[in-house]
Amino acid sequence: MRTDRFGGPALSLFRIVIGLLFLIHGMSSVFGVFGGNRGTGEAVPLGQWPGWYAAMIQLICGALVLLGLFTRPAALVASGSMAYAYFVVHQPEALLPLRNNGELSVLFCWAFFLVAVLGPGTWAVDTLWRRGAATVALAEDERRSVPA
Repeated sequence: MRTDRFGGPALSLFRIVIGLLFLIHGMSSVFGVFGGNRGTGEAVPLGQWPGWYAAMIQLICGALVLLGLFTRPAALVASGSMAYAYFVVHQPEALLPLRNNGELSVLFCWAFFLVAVLGPGTWAVDTLWRRGAATVALAEDERRSVPA
């Protein structure tokens, strides 16, 4: 039995779960839902640096990664934002993530980096577009090769 046939769907499920968690985190900060910003029940004030901008990255990139749309660039931006969050917000408190409450930032950073490197997997809008473009290109090639 070949195990590599499960790689694309497994990567897709990983991407979907990570994207959904990031999206929900952004929604809680932007809209104050699901407990709100840091469990306060309130939204981050509009335009507040860096919280509101980080929340918008979480909201937009989370949705894009969840759908598998512009997956690699969205995952790279999300990964970078979590690296920034770790080194600017958490790391000054203590070196290790366990001591500075930065585990979530580190996990999101590396999870999104993995998605950016490996791509969206089998079940993604990006993959459907590539397949559709390849089908159109193949049909055009076949049409050109038929003698008139």
